[in-house]
Amino acid sequence: MNAQETAPEATETAALPLPTPDMDGDALFRLGLAYSAGLDGCPIDRVSAHMIFNLAAMKGSIEARDYRREMSQEMDHDELAEAQRAARRWIDSGSTSIAA
Repeated sequence: MNAQETAPEATETAALPLPTPDMDGDALFRLGLAYSAGLDGCPIDRVSAHMIFNLAAMKGSIEARDYRREMSQEMDHDELAEAQRAARRWIDSGSTSIAA
């Protein structure tokens, strides 16, 4: 089997892009967009997108605040609560710092 035949399998098992502690608000905003629209190897996932927009907003992204608000209007109560809990877990784990 050659490399071209195995390449699709490698892509299918590749890890999803996740927020990292060194990402600034703009990078987090772009990652939130990827999850909200299914771009860059991300599935469409409103809960993850909202969580990441929340983190981006806390790091100063104005655009993320707008997208988070719009997304909140499309989500049901349980999805919104799950996204907020996920953002809180991320913050509590020390993975991010809030913009001054």
